Amino acid sequence: MAKDAIVSDEMAKKFATEKDTPYLRWVRAEGLDIIGAHYVQNLRTVELKDWARRGGKGIYINHEASRTSNDCYVCEIAPGKKLEPQRQLFEEMILVLDGRGSTTVWNDEGKRITFEWQAGALFAIPLNTWHQHFNGSGQQPARFVSVTNAPPVINLYEDIDFVFNTAHDFKTRFAGEPDYFSNKGEQKGLLLETNLVPDAVNLPLITAKERGAGGGHIRFNMAKGSMNSHISQFPIGTYKKGHCHGPGAHVIILSGEGYSLMWPEGDEPKRYDWEVGTMIVPPNMWFHQHFNTGKTPARYLAFKHEVVSVRNAQGVPKAWISRRIGGDQIDYADESTLVRDMFSNELSKNGLTPAMDEAYKTELESLPPKAGA
Repeated sequence: MAKDAIVSDEMAKKFATEKDTPYLRWVRAEGLDIIGAHYVQNLRTVELKDWARRGGKGIYINHEASRTSNDCYVCEIAPGKKLEPQRQLFEEMILVLDGRGSTTVWNDEGKRITFEWQAGALFAIPLNTWHQHFNGSGQQPARFVSVTNAPPVINLYEDIDFVFNTAHDFKTRFAGEPDYFSNKGEQKGLLLETNLVPDAVNLPLITAKERGAGGGHIRFNMAKGSMNSHISQFPIGTYKKGHCHGPGAHVIILSGEGYSLMWPEGDEPKRYDWEVGTMIVPPNMWFHQHFNTGKTPARYLAFKHEVVSVRNAQGVPKAWISRRIGGDQIDYADESTLVRDMFSNELSKNGLTPAMDEAYKTELESLPPKAGA
């Protein structure tokens, strides 16, 4: 069985001063609550506190590697209100959870662009640009979730004034292009280079049979950033292949209902039920697997730090490659009988049966032999 590697207090004290970081000290200074978890039942209803510096409400969500990789926060703008302007030397990707509004982005040259958004919109803030978010409704709050790579940046400089108040335009990232936040982009294989997706819930996807069970997939590079994200969808009565990767993938449910299993190698899987608005953050190299038990296709968005992607020599994420040839993905043929039994039982509660026979058959046609076979 996998162990938690807990050591004596005497040994832990020798490393105590290395546990804290400039980033963690800054988060505490923001005055918000911090959720330290890899599962949040619903981002749309999680309780927030007044955020004086930003002029809204918020909460931080830190996973077990947030001190060095990426972080997450939820923010809400009151009806008819706006957040304070901000710029920062770290990247930020945003998903609008509820409401409608607009964002204005500008640089030191004075080039200014405003674009509108509503629930389901996905966009990124260009590096070190001034930006300000506005609630477009006088009756309803607007809420968004954001993932940033603030931790390594703040840890590197250990100078908050420098991180938030440096006057420099990264012109290759943003030069005031009038169509910067238009609904366009260049598709390169699975990767879409864009700065705004107006409706992530209904965006057309590309077939990705490598992840199993049909469905679709699309990957994003937004605002020419180093972080990345993707959307996956899988049909009724199906589930994805189990896999593992590095820390910091924030999986946010966009549509459907179901559950995920997560486990470190050697342990029994633990179940996490989800609905629209749930977020799951798999810990470093924990296996995880997503199951659609509802009556509609299930779709999720994953915001990620590049440290997530353990790649082979060809640049392919090992989470897409069979364990039989050295990757980190579990083939259907090799999964525990628990997986199929649990899935069938959960589907029956909704009057459904598994639609996995074709996926099982297709996999067997090209399945690599087991090592030593």
